[in-house]
Amino acid sequence: MKVLKFGGTSVGSVESILSLKNIVTKEAKEQSVIVVVSALGGITDKLIETSRLALAGDERYREEFEAIVDRHHKMIDTIITDTKDRERLFTTVDSLLEQLRSIYFGVFLIHDLSEKTQDAIVAYGERLSSNIVATLIKGAKWFDSRTFIKTEDKQGKHVLDAELTNKLVRQTFADLPRISLVPGFISKDRVSGETTNLGRGGSDYTAAIIAAALNADVLEIWTDVDGFMTADPRVISSAYPIKELSYVEAMELCNFGAKVIYPPTIYPVCVKNIPIKVKNTFNPDAEGTIIKERIEGDHKPIKGISSIGGTALITVTGLSMVGVIGVNRRIFTKLAMEGISVFMVSQASSENSTSIGVKESDAEAAARVLNEEFEKEISTGAMYPMQVETGLATIAIVGENMKRTPGIAGKLFGTLGRSGISIIACAQGASETNISFVVKGQYLRKSLNVIHDSFFLSEYKVLNLFLCGVGTVGAKLIEQIRSQYESLKKESQLLLNVVGIASSKKAIFNREGLNLDTYREALEASEPSDANKLLDNIIGMNIFNAVFVDCTASKDVAALYQALLEHNVSVIAANKIAASSDYEKYRKLKETALRKGVKFRFETNVGAGLPIIGTINDLRNSGDKILKIEAVLSGTLNYIFNALSEETPFSETVKQAKELGFAEPDPRIDLSGMDVVRKLVILTREAGYRLEVEDVVKNLFVPDEYFEGSVEKFWERLPELDAEFEAKRKVLAAKGCKWRFVARMEVDENDGVSASVGLKEIPQNHSFYELEGSNNIVTLTTERYKEYPMLIQGFGAGASVTAAGVFANVLSIANI
Repeated sequence: MKVLKFGGTSVGSVESILSLKNIVTKEAKEQSVIVVVSALGGITDKLIETSRLALAGDERYREEFEAIVDRHHKMIDTIITDTKDRERLFTTVDSLLEQLRSIYFGVFLIHDLSEKTQDAIVAYGERLSSNIVATLIKGAKWFDSRTFIKTEDKQGKHVLDAELTNKLVRQTFADLPRISLVPGFISKDRVSGETTNLGRGGSDYTAAIIAAALNADVLEIWTDVDGFMTADPRVISSAYPIKELSYVEAMELCNFGAKVIYPPTIYPVCVKNIPIKVKNTFNPDAEGTIIKERIEGDHKPIKGISSIGGTALITVTGLSMVGVIGVNRRIFTKLAMEGISVFMVSQASSENSTSIGVKESDAEAAARVLNEEFEKEISTGAMYPMQVETGLATIAIVGENMKRTPGIAGKLFGTLGRSGISIIACAQGASETNISFVVKGQYLRKSLNVIHDSFFLSEYKVLNLFLCGVGTVGAKLIEQIRSQYESLKKESQLLLNVVGIASSKKAIFNREGLNLDTYREALEASEPSDANKLLDNIIGMNIFNAVFVDCTASKDVAALYQALLEHNVSVIAANKIAASSDYEKYRKLKETALRKGVKFRFETNVGAGLPIIGTINDLRNSGDKILKIEAVLSGTLNYIFNALSEETPFSETVKQAKELGFAEPDPRIDLSGMDVVRKLVILTREAGYRLEVEDVVKNLFVPDEYFEGSVEKFWERLPELDAEFEAKRKVLAAKGCKWRFVARMEVDENDGVSASVGLKEIPQNHSFYELEGSNNIVTLTTERYKEYPMLIQGFGAGASVTAAGVFANVLSIANI
């Protein structure tokens, strides 16, 4: 035998109520079922609002009442097709509605609404809906739950008389029909016979009472979600239904915001170890969530996350609290007397402060009554006035396996800290099934997402990317991300979510992710942007696992790195400006990234996609010391000097380099050697030494006057150098040598650093001699690699390999 409970949303529309009929009919073919229904969705609130208007003498109560009548009439007209059934049902429903009309009129006339009358009014919601459903489902027998759900008055509250109720339930259903239809929520006082109700979650309670009394096989709660979710799906799009929960886990999640069931009401079935199944009326084929005493083969430490927004902390503090018995008793007694519920308590072991979590709407009253309670202590300075902090959110991570898994709290706090989220207060009981903590309300979404992602509750690990620069490298990177998107999801469970794309003049943002097929059109249609607006949008989005990727050569964009790192946004830069700027700025960026627990990566600053910087870091981290670096770091210059021949003069090779995309639009940037200087500075710093751009000795091969004036004038004058270069090339060829533009750094015995760049003659027996095309090469001489230096060689220029290097940096943040 099963008990099925359908909530307000399950009887709130024609679609849902017809789905209910199909579900019940199907279940009844297998076994007897008892169906418990709530009032039509929204009707209970409507009944209460109409009472309020009537009590105030407001004539609008009549309009509200007629709306209630109309809602039920339309439902009957739509779903009850048999004429005789509809006529009988209208007779029953209209009789109930006339009774309700009379009660409202009485309230309106005498301006009085007792608790007894209010209880009678709200009971009509379930009385009406249950008769409608009982008529809709052929063969269903309607039972008035007031005849067997009995309450008694205890200190002014309706409390279930469990012994009498269980006896009456067993008597009522001794001869169990195939389909029994019962209104939830409503009850009767065992002494007076007056209509009462079971309070919040009353329909769940009705179903649980019946299931426990009859030892049902299962209690099914039918609602509008696919079961308990790992987190609020309105906040976390990747949240998914939890297949199994223990009773404890379900109650912990419900206590902190998951509104699937109301914990106190399911107590009867927990005691009897009757499983509870949560199913979706609108998606009945979904598996749902099963709740039972013990979950076998479950190894996840955390099952789900729940949260409550709009919370406040009241902190009671003072030296007189230390070692004094009864302070907490006074706090909670006073709050209870005022009807203020406390959902979290955090107390320091020193006993000099206690923080309590309350609804924000109760904060002012809570502070007032506690200030009154401790007025004497406050006046003498033994205690301080209550400290109130509002605009907060409370989050709980829940899972019974936490008590068998060391390090959960450490991982939780570390994860939040790396995302720039400060924990204001926290609490954990000795059962270790729930860790609750308070954060600023503005960080609720980010907190939930980063926890969900970090504790493998998400199907995918998510990186939220802001891409700046859509030129050759940026466009190639977007193309690579798009082409690898599905593969990374499938093979690495990594979701790359591009939430921002910026060009030099415009930017687009969408926290749910941008369409990489149409981003150029979206950019074109977007509002103008600049570096400051870009920064404001990124920080304002406050998104978790944020990564800023700079594929520009902009000084203004590089200037954003410090602020981004301070806001826990990782930075990946193809832009060399930041890492080669003033040493103190470089050092501060590195230190900020380390302090904030985020990443500052710039592997492609040197050698495009070659693993040069990463190798240097690995050597140093393993205890090695870099003694010398020699390198050819300009693919552009290497191409120029490789292409130089008797048939191809110097000026022509420069043009070819530009046409092939190796050189900048203004090739003087490459010919000046400044790009190589910056790269050498970066490598030297990563090797552990302080070096400024100005410290590098530059031995250039193009006279200074060629770097003056316009780029058009430069192209005009460039052939003037052809004859000189050809003469030198012939001499070089006669020696059997080649030109290479070499960057060199060497450390002396006192750790002093000398650095230079310049055109060098390379003999045939040198490793640099056979360097082809636009390739780069680096030799690293270290304490371990002294006799035979380490050599790294490969393609060191071009948009595709640079973009691939940037992409690899992105993936390294996800540990892929």
